[in-house]
Amino acid sequence: MEHTATIEWTRGDAAFLDQQYSRAHRWRFDGGAVITGSSSPHVVPVPHSDPAAVDPEEAFVASLAACHMLWFLSIAAKRGFVVDGYVDDAVGTMARVAKGKLAITEVVLRPRVRFEGTAPDGATFEAMHHEAHDACFIANSVKSEVRLLPSLA
Repeated sequence: MEHTATIEWTRGDAAFLDQQYSRAHRWRFDGGAVITGSSSPHVVPVPHSDPAAVDPEEAFVASLAACHMLWFLSIAAKRGFVVDGYVDDAVGTMARVAKGKLAITEVVLRPRVRFEGTAPDGATFEAMHHEAHDACFIANSVKSEVRLLPSLA
């Protein structure tokens, strides 16, 4: 099973060797979605980064959070719990690792879940999140620690 994305960047008439070119680019996904991407303004200053665009670090955090959410929703439905809302203010932390390289060393997911009718008890709620985490393709693909701090909304 393959999942594809096409990343497109063109220099235009900007200089290149002086590092003063725009990092803005496009991400095209196999389903047709197109998103503006850029380097993080924390890494490459504006105007060479587009702060309104999605940077790879944000996309990494969002991918983990979205994968976890999709698994959690499926697990909730299978267990007979109706989810009305799900919000996750996920945060990724970048730090220096071996040999001074930068890496996202931790991602904290903070899902707040609102249920219609009967909500699971605390232990079941936590177990559902751990099951979702164990099943998440993205979490199973990364070296970074992924921590969960779920709460009911």
